[in-house]
Amino acid sequence: MEVFPLLLVLSVWWSRTWHSANADSIIHIGAIFDESAKKDDEVFRTAVGDLNQNEEILQTEKITFSVTFVDGNNPFQAVQEACELMNQGILALVSSIGCTSAGSLQSLADAMHIPHLFIQRSTAGTPRSGCGLTRSNRNDDYTLSVRPPVYLNDVILRVVTEYAWQKFIIFYDSEYDIRGIQEFLDKVSQQGMDVALQKVENNINKMITTLFDTMRIEELNRYRDTLRRAILVMNPATAKSFITEVVETNLVAFDCHWIIINEEINDLDVQELVRRSIGRLTIIRQTFPVPQNISQRCFRGNHRISSTLCDPKDPFAQNMEISNLYIYDTVLLLANAFHKKLEDRKWHSMASLSCIRKNSKPWQGGRSMLETIKKGGVSGLTGELEFGENGGNPNVHFEILGTNYGEELGRGVRKLGCWNPVTGLNGSLTDKKLENNMRGVVLRVVTVLEEPFVMVSENVLGKPKKYQGFSIDVLDALSNYLGFNYEIYVAPDHKYGSPQEDGTWNGLVGELVFKRADIGISALTITPDRENVVDFTTRYMDYSVGVLLRRAEKTVDMFACLAPFDLSLWACIAGTVLLVGLLVYLLNWLNPPRLQMGSMTSTTLYNSMWFVYGSFVQQGGEVPYTTLATRMMMGAWWLFALIVISSYTANLAAFLTITRIESSIQSLQDLSKQTDIPYGTVLDSAVYEHVRMKGMNPFERDSMYSQMWRMINRSNGSENNVLESQAGIQKVKYGNYAFVWDAAVLEYVAINDPDCSFYTVGNTVADRGYGIALQHGSPYRDVFSQRILELQQNGDMDILKHKWWPKNGQCDLYSSVDTKQKGGALDIKSFAGVFCILAAGIVLSCFIAMLETWWNKRKGSRVPSKEFQVLIQ
Repeated sequence: MEVFPLLLVLSVWWSRTWHSANADSIIHIGAIFDESAKKDDEVFRTAVGDLNQNEEILQTEKITFSVTFVDGNNPFQAVQEACELMNQGILALVSSIGCTSAGSLQSLADAMHIPHLFIQRSTAGTPRSGCGLTRSNRNDDYTLSVRPPVYLNDVILRVVTEYAWQKFIIFYDSEYDIRGIQEFLDKVSQQGMDVALQKVENNINKMITTLFDTMRIEELNRYRDTLRRAILVMNPATAKSFITEVVETNLVAFDCHWIIINEEINDLDVQELVRRSIGRLTIIRQTFPVPQNISQRCFRGNHRISSTLCDPKDPFAQNMEISNLYIYDTVLLLANAFHKKLEDRKWHSMASLSCIRKNSKPWQGGRSMLETIKKGGVSGLTGELEFGENGGNPNVHFEILGTNYGEELGRGVRKLGCWNPVTGLNGSLTDKKLENNMRGVVLRVVTVLEEPFVMVSENVLGKPKKYQGFSIDVLDALSNYLGFNYEIYVAPDHKYGSPQEDGTWNGLVGELVFKRADIGISALTITPDRENVVDFTTRYMDYSVGVLLRRAEKTVDMFACLAPFDLSLWACIAGTVLLVGLLVYLLNWLNPPRLQMGSMTSTTLYNSMWFVYGSFVQQGGEVPYTTLATRMMMGAWWLFALIVISSYTANLAAFLTITRIESSIQSLQDLSKQTDIPYGTVLDSAVYEHVRMKGMNPFERDSMYSQMWRMINRSNGSENNVLESQAGIQKVKYGNYAFVWDAAVLEYVAINDPDCSFYTVGNTVADRGYGIALQHGSPYRDVFSQRILELQQNGDMDILKHKWWPKNGQCDLYSSVDTKQKGGALDIKSFAGVFCILAAGIVLSCFIAMLETWWNKRKGSRVPSKEFQVLIQ
């Protein structure tokens, strides 16, 4: 680290070797400043001038001073000037320099026993790094650290832990010694945090241009993701330029969160940083307690502070570096110590000291003067300035300022908390404040049309489209609760997104990866590949794979009464009736029955056939067959007829009352086993990849998914797959096809189909879920997830679901045929065939009757009547 030393030597030249408190004396202060630190001269003169006005402090003593400037990069020159002052006689050494020269002056002060008050100075406002001054023996250590130790490691670790950051980058300027935060880097590495480091060169514009020229698109996108969480360890001027460049070159979005830590940032710097930045900004700086009572601000203890320094709103006080504030308070502290020594009459004269002579002895009064300075204290511009046992100033306070998320300029800065090494953090820095700070934030939402998640509800020419759907309802619920607004548009390629050959993503996910959208919402499932490039909220609905099939058409069977028996069986029965009738006739012909006297019944073939048919239909017979053979024949026939008629009656009742026909496909397992119905899904979709991974994984081979993959992957996926879900639905409705897709989408399609021509089957176990996608590292993920859990807990999410998936829909989701009949009532269609048979019988009977009448008349005209024959006789 470059050294910009400021050597301030407080030297006192006494005209007498012993000086009393009441005698006139002059305290001469010699100051050696760095050539670049002109303000130190002004502050020093102001401090001495204020002391000259406080007669209560120094009584009759007068303070004079002389100022010289030296090269701040030459520690040897600073030590040489100190040695020359020692020859004149000095009581204490005050230095405001860098670490390199401080070590040399420490050695000189320890050798000469001269109290050394060290005020560490940082280069051009760059954050300090610890000097690491060697302290061998506390009794021989004459160096006191006026500025407190560097607590940047502790403060950054506490803030990062409070924000729960796991991945971030640290930017530091070229003047900063990165070893100053080595302790912080070691601790976050032990906690598993992913931290990157990058040095910011002086030419920031050239550095940003080089990034765009050397990085590929995917590398630049990953770099943008890294910039969402960043810590800036640099001086305010470099931080302003760096923020301006990255914002103008679109390297960061307004959802980024940056932490700027520097002790030297004043109010004007804070306002300028906020004005140039977007997103959320946290600023950590050192602060000094200011008395609430205005009358006490310029008069602290017994010191009157200059009005230009005690007023926090004064421009001069605003631009003062912290090291200058400690210079002012150091002059007050030494004046109090000298005054106390004079009052106690314990003043030790000091002989001229030489840095060259070998026999030069240390100052005998150095230890007494050092103890007086250490036991003293002063209330000044930096608060309470005092020293602990280790020779350091323990009093330090950091304040943590923050802004809310948003693109608008002029955002307000509020105090989030404070930190000190004793009590730690006082305040809360969690991102829960985001809930109340999203009002006025406008998010850009990308979507893909998918019923019923996202649909176009209204499309008026010349006006923005209006959208509706289950996912839109969820987004509106979040918007109403958190207070943000959103603009929605459809992904240009109407796809959800998949990785391309060059490593980029297309579709909805690609819009988020390329930072063209803030969030993405639709029927978007949470997958490992997508989570590698974007963030997801918690699932707001479970997801499972389903199958959409066409419902079997119910055809009208007029002859349902014949359905219990097969056609071949009916043919056998008819043949049996004829055969048995013929056998009965033959048996009666061979052994004619004994008929009663006067009986008109004959055993003709016609009567035998009629007798057998009548007994079959349980109507009895007309011809009494009394022979034993005939009776044995008829007994067997009646038993046969009983069994046939009973079976027919039972089957007929079942066929006429059962209206639901079970389909052969009732699960994914059934679908995978059959090959009659081809099936597929949307090419390169999440379902397509899910089936492929399950079917191709050699370590977890699933036979069902393996069979499905063979069907889906026919002709490299071009035969059975479609390019979008609507094409798959239409293919099911008008063809022999089964569509494998999101079960929720398919259920909505089946419920709302006007013809109720679909039914669905699928898995009952949900292995994934639908979520809202956000840019990687988005600050909205946690607050969105928390609100989604609240909607699920209080039942609002179920209300939204029932709006789009009602329990009592107009169509049955799981029946493979249309079942709109009530109870088990039979309709006219089931008996149409019976009526047709009866009608055919009636028509046939009428026709035969007409034929018989015609025949009888014709026969009667040819044969003379009996009366005519009698007359002839």
